[in-house]
Amino acid sequence: MALELMAPHPQGQMAATASRPKDPVLSLRGIRKSYRSGDVQTPVLHGIDLDVQAGDYVALMGSSGSGKSTLMNLMGLLDRCDEGSYTLQGHDVSQLSAAQHAEVRNARIGFVFQSFNLLKRMSVLDNIALPLIYAGRSRAFARKRAERLLEQVGLGTMASRMPNQLSGGQQQRVAIARALVNEAPLLLADEPTGNLDTQTTAEVLDIFERLNRETGLTIVLVTHEPDVALQAQRLVRLKDGRIAFDGHPQEQAHA
Repeated sequence: MALELMAPHPQGQMAATASRPKDPVLSLRGIRKSYRSGDVQTPVLHGIDLDVQAGDYVALMGSSGSGKSTLMNLMGLLDRCDEGSYTLQGHDVSQLSAAQHAEVRNARIGFVFQSFNLLKRMSVLDNIALPLIYAGRSRAFARKRAERLLEQVGLGTMASRMPNQLSGGQQQRVAIARALVNEAPLLLADEPTGNLDTQTTAEVLDIFERLNRETGLTIVLVTHEPDVALQAQRLVRLKDGRIAFDGHPQEQAHA
């Protein structure tokens, strides 16, 4: 399979993609996943079918053990399903090698985690630029783009600081900028506000909303907080490894 997914994806093209609702960014069909511990095999996902369209802003919820973290890992190509298919931008990525999965992750998927995952010994600017350097772009190009993204998340004066010199909210903004540096069409956010206070949570969610609205960025956000889920356009709730609800968050976020 030729990895056309590796091609650059400029913001203008991303916004244009959002106008084609019949062309999903990702499509999951019959996804099953179990984990084995010794002789015991524990099923986690039971035949998940899910489409996420270009420009969607989806909150993924579920109680502990519902399978939401496993599903997020599968969407992010951090794990493999036992059965089923995963199509990303029209290409089946289920059977790709580990090395190809790494290529797709770096070029097509941006990640934001609860724990920020910034490299402590690198400056803020270099943390953001790193994925572009891994992708083979010049250091000058990577740093210039990182500078623009720092301005977009309101941290333009902090490029030379180290992560431990920033607040939690500022570190998460850096993580968001890093997730955007390759202009990936899909952003996966795993409990991105879990370590933040109420005001900082609102600021981070405002960045997500603005990115989705202004650039057509597709966002899938895992959260256990109903108030966070209410900021999304769509809620997918998992229960016992199956989709129990898929609709507007106002309808079931507090169920």
